[in-house]
Amino acid sequence: MAKGRRRKSGRVSAAAKQGAKAQQKKLMNYGLGVVAAVAIVVVVVFAVASSSGSSGVGADAPDFNFSLYQGVKEIGFREGNLAQIQGKPLVLNFWAGSCPPCRAEMPQFQAFYEDSKDDVMLLGIDIGPFTGLGPGLGSGLGSNEDADESLRELGVTYPAGWTDDSSVPRKYGVTAMPTTVFINSNGEIFDKSVGAIDAAFLTRVTRELLAAEATEMAQAP
Repeated sequence: MAKGRRRKSGRVSAAAKQGAKAQQKKLMNYGLGVVAAVAIVVVVVFAVASSSGSSGVGADAPDFNFSLYQGVKEIGFREGNLAQIQGKPLVLNFWAGSCPPCRAEMPQFQAFYEDSKDDVMLLGIDIGPFTGLGPGLGSGLGSNEDADESLRELGVTYPAGWTDDSSVPRKYGVTAMPTTVFINSNGEIFDKSVGAIDAAFLTRVTRELLAAEATEMAQAP
């Protein structure tokens, strides 16, 4: 009987090992990888003086000035304001160089950009100086060369820049990083997401945005 119990225990142990190997394989095949997945779960929260007056879904996206690290060809200028970007829906991503979840999601934004740049525009804005997540790389405390190196390291080619306007986080109600705002062709906020997101989420929301615009156009007199 004792031997039988030992054999049974051995069979359970083998099954457990097989299950563990299968689970390990699943983790290895997971798109973002274990480290990135952990980073995405973590939402870096910071204090904002006041979120009153922030714009919500359906409101006009607040205008602000910004400068680009890269993406002049796509945006059409190196220094300007958000209101100058016209003709397509815009995915506006607020990030900071010292924000691990921001860096973890950037390859996902890159994949989305490569698949969807003909239909929507993508712009990443560094608001690091205003979030407690380090100086902005274009704020005078860092350098554009540093930003270029960081973006190249992550394989990011979509338009990205920074703003010197400290009111931007309050105007957009940014209380955690990263934050992504979906803006329609009329300059109105369609949706907003707090925390790191992936390419599938970006694709789903932008398809909903484009479908809503198509319906609106079809119903126009």
